[in-house]
Amino acid sequence: MKKTIALSSILMVNLFAGGVDFNLAKENPARVQPNTQEEILSFNKAIEDSMKSVVNISAKKTINTVENFRQIIPKDPFFNEFFNQFFHNSIPIERVERSLGSGVILSKDGYIVTNSHVISNSQEITVMLANDTNEYSAKLIGKDEESDLAVIKIEAKNLKPIKMGYSDNLKIGDMVFAIGNPFGVGETVTQGIISALNKNKVGINRYENFIQTDASINPGNSGGALIDSRGALIGINSAIITKSGGNNGVGFAIPVDMVKDVAKKLIEDGKISRGFLGISIDDLSKNLEPVYNHKSGALVLDVNEGTPAEKYGIKRGDLIYEVNGKTIKGAASLSNTIASFKPNEKVKISLERDKKNITIEIVLAEKNPSLEGEVGNKILGGLSLGEITAQKRTRYRLAPNIKGVLIEDVEPNSKAEKIGFLAGDVIIQIENDDILTIENAKESLKKYNKQHKRVYVNRYGRLMIFAIK
Repeated sequence: MKKTIALSSILMVNLFAGGVDFNLAKENPARVQPNTQEEILSFNKAIEDSMKSVVNISAKKTINTVENFRQIIPKDPFFNEFFNQFFHNSIPIERVERSLGSGVILSKDGYIVTNSHVISNSQEITVMLANDTNEYSAKLIGKDEESDLAVIKIEAKNLKPIKMGYSDNLKIGDMVFAIGNPFGVGETVTQGIISALNKNKVGINRYENFIQTDASINPGNSGGALIDSRGALIGINSAIITKSGGNNGVGFAIPVDMVKDVAKKLIEDGKISRGFLGISIDDLSKNLEPVYNHKSGALVLDVNEGTPAEKYGIKRGDLIYEVNGKTIKGAASLSNTIASFKPNEKVKISLERDKKNITIEIVLAEKNPSLEGEVGNKILGGLSLGEITAQKRTRYRLAPNIKGVLIEDVEPNSKAEKIGFLAGDVIIQIENDDILTIENAKESLKKYNKQHKRVYVNRYGRLMIFAIK
């Protein structure tokens, strides 16, 4: 043992003697502590106002499903024959589903922001304020599934709106606090740091620019506040990556600048109208960097016909590195930036083409799903369907082996929404017909047009069945 220690000591001496210039931290840094033994280090004063701005949300929806009647009705020849004749072994059942989440007060008169998935398809939304036993019925003002944000409103006055921060001021390592209602146990605060910024390709939302944090975010925290150490809102807690169902230290929050933009549009218009360019894009890969002078940006892979991009002269191979003076770091950065503009707005796009810098002024169109290769097939009273592609597998977090037809959108207040279908569901079977394409789905629906139909869907690995007519 002594020999090993001596050898290690010699190696360290030789390493430093070789002239290596290390950037050494101070050897004995000062420790910060309360001024006296009668003081406690606490962030209570910094976060107490923010806690008053976070609410608990309970959402209720009724869904129609079917059950095998043999499992719920005693064996009886008469019942068996009757139900088999009319319901093919299954009977329609209405179920009430409840979800718990959190929200953040935006204004004194009752506007509240939360996650879209917290209130999705709900017939009733109930809000409870911090330190208040009263329940308030909430009205849905608008929701945006592509950013996973929604705004609701309660009839109340003199509420405590949260103080807003700024996304550009955030730094990795900043101390943060997550406030919400995990597991429905009541308001809870957890503490951590910002562990990463500008996270995309997570496969949660369409427009991703997440703050990653190790502050505990658990079921029920969705829609709650992520605040900095002074109590300012920096994000809306949205999702976690977990294998166990609990917190593993990888949580994601929607940055506050996106929250401001989406919430403002929902309050003013009740919906989101995004600017549309009409291109397929990707990040600039390492092997392509030598081809361009700029080392970051969004690379144009294709230009769709009949779009502003085609009209104003964007070409395949262009590298877009700036929009209205804002630096574009990659594909997600460009998507989020263009989406922040409204249709018919004029934007100035700076791009590199053949190692030359070009600036083009473009008037954006309204985002049109059909121009993005999406399939706008509306069936079952409000479902928009599309074929499953590799890109959509990532976007909707679909398993690599799943086959079927993807539900890309559910029309608000439609029959399909009331039944319980959600965007991201995959239709795998209708009655006894396997569904692999949109044409399969249409043929099957036509075949069973005048009867109750069982529609089987795969929802993130969980098989569900709905009864429709």
